[in-house]
Amino acid sequence: MAFHVTHRYGNMEGDPPLSSLPALLAELRADVEDREHMDVSVTHESEWCLATGGNGKVWFENLEQGEPRHLRGVEDARLLELWAALARGDLARLEREPWQPGYG
Repeated sequence: MAFHVTHRYGNMEGDPPLSSLPALLAELRADVEDREHMDVSVTHESEWCLATGGNGKVWFENLEQGEPRHLRGVEDARLLELWAALARGDLARLEREPWQPGYG
C-alpha cells in the first residue's frame, strides 16, 4: 500500500494506518473558525486524490491529469470507506460512485 495523507495544516504523512483516517477527518472540526485551512486528503501513489472540507462535499481527481469530480452530502462513514478504498488502490470501487463533473 502506498499512499499519503495531507493534514489540515499541510503536513503530509506516508502510509499511516487506516485506523488513523477518522482522526484525519476530525482535524476539520478542531477549529471551525479557521477558514484558511479547510481540507484534508488521501492521495494514492497513482496520484488519485480524494479530498474534503468536512462539509459533506468530496473531490476526486488525478493530480497529474486534472478533470476533478465531486460528490455532495457524503456522510463521514462513507467518506472513510472511500478513503480506505483509495489507500488500498481500489479505484474500481471509487469509479462506481455517482461523481459529478468539476469541484461543484
